[in-house]
Amino acid sequence: MSPRVVGRYVLHDEIAAGGMATVHIGRLHGSVGFARTVAIKKLHAQFSKDPEFVAMFLDEAHLAARIRHPNVVPTLDVVSEGTELLLIMEYVQGESVARLLRSDGGRRPIQPGIAATIATEMLLGLHAAHEATDDQGRPLSIVHRDVSPQNVLVGVDGVARVVDFGVAKAVGRLQSTKEGQVKGKASYMAPEQLFGEAVDRRADVYAAGVVLWEMLTGKRLFVGDSPQATMMQVVQKVVEPPSAYVPNIPAALDAIVLRALSRDPSLRFATAREMALRVDDVMGRESSTLIGDWVQASAARGLEERTACIARIESERHVSMPEMPSAADEQSTGIVSLASSVVTSSPSRVGAAPSARRSRLLYAVGAGAVALLTVGGLSYGLGSRREPAASRATATAADVPASRPDPAPTPPPAACADPATTPAADLSVPAPPTAATSRAVAALPSAPPSSARRALSRAPRSDSPRTASQDCVPPYVIDATGIHIPKPQCL
Repeated sequence: MSPRVVGRYVLHDEIAAGGMATVHIGRLHGSVGFARTVAIKKLHAQFSKDPEFVAMFLDEAHLAARIRHPNVVPTLDVVSEGTELLLIMEYVQGESVARLLRSDGGRRPIQPGIAATIATEMLLGLHAAHEATDDQGRPLSIVHRDVSPQNVLVGVDGVARVVDFGVAKAVGRLQSTKEGQVKGKASYMAPEQLFGEAVDRRADVYAAGVVLWEMLTGKRLFVGDSPQATMMQVVQKVVEPPSAYVPNIPAALDAIVLRALSRDPSLRFATAREMALRVDDVMGRESSTLIGDWVQASAARGLEERTACIARIESERHVSMPEMPSAADEQSTGIVSLASSVVTSSPSRVGAAPSARRSRLLYAVGAGAVALLTVGGLSYGLGSRREPAASRATATAADVPASRPDPAPTPPPAACADPATTPAADLSVPAPPTAATSRAVAALPSAPPSSARRALSRAPRSDSPRTASQDCVPPYVIDATGIHIPKPQCL
């Protein structure tokens, strides 16, 4: 399929399909070039407008986000954009138990040690779901209700993980299953679930027993010509121990499987963890390296094709993603939002016309500019006070005749001028005060007394007006310490 962009994600090839959704390889694209391969579950188009299905799909994200365990596939995000509804999950490089059972084109049993290890990890993941709590620590009472070989993934890292809580039931769900409504795969449903009765975690223990039985024998336990026939087998069929089909299975493991498949919930293991510990006691666990190698060998062709597909996807650069805002943009946006909130938060401004709000905002900006200019003027004045006292005494207003023409203003540099060709005077900025500057200022004589200033102000003016020199723009120079020194010819 052609890549499709939805939010921050790009949907690529479809890798699995189910009754409610399809699963795709996808890419998460973040800022500063970050990217990650993910699995994206997309709700079928015919369900996207059905509120019941949409609520159930969103429930999957909310519930799965509360389950944190290495034997559960993590949920990373949920996206609703237009008619698209996506569940973003961690991508697991591996295969489902269903495909591993059919890896050679037919069904064959899995070695008891490997099957027992996969079952143990599956049960531990289920137990984590059963024990999940909400933000206040209250039990969610999650029941998967769709435990099957299709929903157990075994990675090339040798770890088994449970996935797909799409039909899970929990306290406080957005959508509750109607009384008597059956959801899930009939071949793996506990009898009480088939009859529409209340279910608890022991229904998942039963389904895990079916999965373990099928892994050990390589056969289907309950399968009929129709869903009704399959349901009748679940209720009536006499279940034989796995060793009836595979002789090398220990009798203790047979007993565990048959107990999990009890039609009476009270006779099963009370928790998935209890069953996991019992399987571990009887069979132990194979190393993750051994199981990973087995997955690689059993599903070599599919894994190679998917690896090549992911390599192609990760090397693609032609997919155009929406531009991610930079940190500066986000900061500017935050400042604008803050300014807007200040302008509009006053009760007297509520309901003001947009033009009035803009005028007030412009006024506020103008006031800020005036404040900056005022501060700049004060800074200039402070800099002028650093001049020698003698120079200040002779550079009074009385020394400049009223007829003296204003100095010609220096033309500003042209817009977009190259700084390399702009006069240095136009680019100069007063340097920050240094230790040498401070010592020079401290060494300056104090200002003349007020009597001396009055005497200078009464001095007779010269009758001959002075002509401004071309060197009087500006009428001062800045020494190495940053002090403004008036030019003698300009006084």
